[in-house]
Amino acid sequence: MTDPDDGDLAATLRRIERAAGSLATASMARMDESLPWFRGLPADQRSWVMLVAQAGVRSLVTWLHQGGKADSPQELSDEVFAAAPRALARSISLQQTVALIKVTIDVVEEQVPSLAAPGEEQLLREVVLQFSREIAFSAARAYARAAESRGAWDARLQALLVDALLRGDSPDVLASRAAALGWADAPPVAVAVGRSPGGEVAAVLHTVYRAARRIGVEIIGGVHGDRLVVVLGGAADPLAATEKLLAGFGSGPVVVGPAVPSLDEATDSARAALAGFRAAPAWPAAPRPVAAADLLPERALAGDSEARRSLRHDGYAALVRAGGELLETLDAFFAAGGVLESAARALFVHPNTVRYRLRRIADVTGLSPLAPRDAFALRVALTIGRLDPAAPPASPHT
Repeated sequence: MTDPDDGDLAATLRRIERAAGSLATASMARMDESLPWFRGLPADQRSWVMLVAQAGVRSLVTWLHQGGKADSPQELSDEVFAAAPRALARSISLQQTVALIKVTIDVVEEQVPSLAAPGEEQLLREVVLQFSREIAFSAARAYARAAESRGAWDARLQALLVDALLRGDSPDVLASRAAALGWADAPPVAVAVGRSPGGEVAAVLHTVYRAARRIGVEIIGGVHGDRLVVVLGGAADPLAATEKLLAGFGSGPVVVGPAVPSLDEATDSARAALAGFRAAPAWPAAPRPVAAADLLPERALAGDSEARRSLRHDGYAALVRAGGELLETLDAFFAAGGVLESAARALFVHPNTVRYRLRRIADVTGLSPLAPRDAFALRVALTIGRLDPAAPPASPHT
């Protein structure tokens, strides 16, 4: 295109400059008439749209003054959206923005006969078409920048929330950061910890979020060192839900903490999951994912005080409260190498009596001496209970 001041569109340009204000006003009136959602916008957002419309007309005039050079439209069209606050991109969707652009272009095209000087109508239509294309691309760029900025901010907030969970910060801190992320706090809530696959944090979290959307659970994720920490909300079975998120984790164990009613109590779940993750190498055959409660013996041996308390209270102390014969039977069963008949001879009772007592032990503690993993947990529980002075004393019979 030649310079409009040298002939082409020179007269048209002067007409457009004079009509710039009325074009923007006519565009706003058409938006109000044809777009119901636009009428419902707050006054400040409508004024922002008016600024964008005015900036669009000014940008077109400036471009025509520059002769419609190939590299000018992008720079000028980007300036159109710079006229509005970035918050506008969060208030109005990209689809709605496209509708606004279309209305404005329609208004300009309808007024081409009155804007164009005689003989310049077709040329003006071509110019408007080219510039409208650049405006549409600019809108996409504006929304992409807003999404990137929002994504970076969300990733930072998630990292802070995960850090607060692992540190055991107050529920108020957790609630405020979760609210900023739009967390719905759908119960139950559980925390899963595994190794991060490495690479860009945004890419790691994107993989997990995509899998979470497919199964309909709410999550907050963060990379903490070499660990990927995921907070799950609304999963009736957190362990099963985490199994569907395994593609987002790196190699190695993935440990799921106990389910809690809300995010306020998720620190307990995070603490258990983290302790289980540290102790998981001691059980190479552990399932993936594995519940933190299934790693109680390893956690206790690794120095986790909560695991020691749980084994002492729910294992050893429960047997003491149930009666000394259960402890005596369990000791004899272990001493006999798990051979039921040998334990019965050592106790001078019938093998069926030993069977009954072993079932009673399983009922009282939730751990069956006949299952190898449970037997290991019971051995550790007995050891901790007898070493810890806080444990209740055994009955005289024992």
